[in-house]
Amino acid sequence: MSNKISETLTFECETGNYHTFCPISCVAWSYQKIEDSFFLVVGTKTCGYFLQNALGVMIFAEPRYAMAESEEGDISAQLNDYEELKRLCFQIKKDRNPSVIIWIGTCTTEIIKMDLEGMAPKLENELNIPIVVARANGLDYAFTQGEDTVLAAMAHRCPEQNILIDEKKVVQDSNIQDFFSFLSIGKKGETNNKQIVKSKQNPSLVLFGPLPSTVASQPSSESKRQSIQVSGWLPAQRYTDLPSLGDRVYVCGVNPFLSRTATTLMRRRKCKLIGAPFPIGPDGTRAWIEKICSVFGIKTEGLEEREKQIWENLKDYLNLVHGKSVFFMGDNLLEISLARSSIRCGMIVYEIGIPYLDKRYQAAELLFLQNTCKDMCIPMPRIVEKPDNYNQIQRMRELQPDLAITGMAHANPLEARGINTKWSVEFTFAQIHGFTNARDILELVTRPLRRNNNLENLGWNDLAKREKNRN
Repeated sequence: MSNKISETLTFECETGNYHTFCPISCVAWSYQKIEDSFFLVVGTKTCGYFLQNALGVMIFAEPRYAMAESEEGDISAQLNDYEELKRLCFQIKKDRNPSVIIWIGTCTTEIIKMDLEGMAPKLENELNIPIVVARANGLDYAFTQGEDTVLAAMAHRCPEQNILIDEKKVVQDSNIQDFFSFLSIGKKGETNNKQIVKSKQNPSLVLFGPLPSTVASQPSSESKRQSIQVSGWLPAQRYTDLPSLGDRVYVCGVNPFLSRTATTLMRRRKCKLIGAPFPIGPDGTRAWIEKICSVFGIKTEGLEEREKQIWENLKDYLNLVHGKSVFFMGDNLLEISLARSSIRCGMIVYEIGIPYLDKRYQAAELLFLQNTCKDMCIPMPRIVEKPDNYNQIQRMRELQPDLAITGMAHANPLEARGINTKWSVEFTFAQIHGFTNARDILELVTRPLRRNNNLENLGWNDLAKREKNRN
């Protein structure tokens, strides 16, 4: 008989500091996704140094983002913020002519109470270019929430879902007024040949999360295989192609850190949120598609066989990770999904540290994690929100995991204490969504383990043990 496995997940909350990147780093992948955009970060030189070092882009590369550096005159209110931003935006229009300019607020704009939302509409009228304000500052829990803030701001700019119908069809249907409300009437009370009316067509599906185009095409094609057409992405590849939103639109997220966007889409745009596990790993991708299909009343075809085929192709990695233990310190809010995927691969997860957990938005993922532990007969991991890193290190000394997935700040100290590490930020930038990218997740997870195996073959393990004992 096997040991009794806990039936439910354990949630704890500590009072640790947030060890994470600044959320303005969202500029790195957002400007690449929205190809006709320009990001203007309004902050101090410190923000500029961070972007220059973290993103590693040379000035002569002319990326589609820039810094509006606040100086003493701005902070002491001796300069006119509006005139300075106006000058910069007109220069951007002249040099790059983007379809949208996105202002990224920082800690400085929060502290000095800079009214970006008040200035943006006025300047937008003068500039004739949309200006979106997103306060992606360091007051958030994790750096990935900067992306969440940008998407939530862009959701307000998506057009209302409408449909064009023919006047003759309206006249023939005596009950049409029960379903449609006219939005435009011609001169002298005559109805135009085409009328824009609120849509009562079949529900449409919009996916949100700024995945690279090559990755975004995969969830779209997988949905199409199940006879579900994805009507749009938020964000779109171009700002001018933003999807239409309304009460007949279903929305589904692809990342677990987009809770603010999900709330905006539901409350402000009246969309219907599909609460599904996230398409990370073969198991997550299948569950994600199955949930969408169940909402649309469609029976899936060939999905189970497709998942089995992917697992079969990953056998070389699965043999390496089976029975290994992993400890998530918490950094990018992907921890729950990555832990669930790791458990499905046969790993043991001791602890899932996470800076912030929205239990409503991640409810389906948490339930899926619990069921995966039961199916794999693996103990339920403890989930620690806002973990204290000192306490975590004490627990790691006791548990001695085979791998720790952690922020960059803790990687080297843990390596010096004989614990294998992997930077959590790498999972943020890697292509980990969908069936075909499942190999990339295991490639990242197993790299430290494969490195150790190679060192042992070279005879370095004895030297490493001596160093560990000496420390």
